[in-house]
Amino acid sequence: MHIYDNRIEAYLGSSHVVSHPRARGQKSGDRVHVINYHHVIHALKRKPGALANSIYRDSLFPRTEYVLVWKALQATLSRRDACRRMVDILFLAHEENAEAELASLMADDLHQGRLSDARDLKALFVPRDHSLPKDVVVNLPALSCFDTLLEEAG
Repeated sequence: MHIYDNRIEAYLGSSHVVSHPRARGQKSGDRVHVINYHHVIHALKRKPGALANSIYRDSLFPRTEYVLVWKALQATLSRRDACRRMVDILFLAHEENAEAELASLMADDLHQGRLSDARDLKALFVPRDHSLPKDVVVNLPALSCFDTLLEEAG
């Protein structure tokens, strides 16, 4: 681990694995948290109601559109339904790696006075192609080649 003023970087051997932003505390003594929703989304999916009382909730939302949708959901739906719908939206953003595209679609929904729903959003955005390329040809050598290598090495 390498800890810098503005980020924390993790290495496995000499290979860089991940880098995360780091925040400093406020002069008032308030703690600052940098929470990435990707790290907790599976736990939230199992217990979506935990979103409502989470002290990290406001830090979980990746963009301002998500905050605005949360406020609209909270104002309109029951707490249980608002949490479930918001967690479904965050899970969709996580699974499809479509944070920005979903934010744009949710902004359109808010502008038209509609509440965003993950099922409707999934139908609207262009899904990523998750298929593997089919034109990769792998030629495997004959096993006798390995015998030749072992004889020359020994």
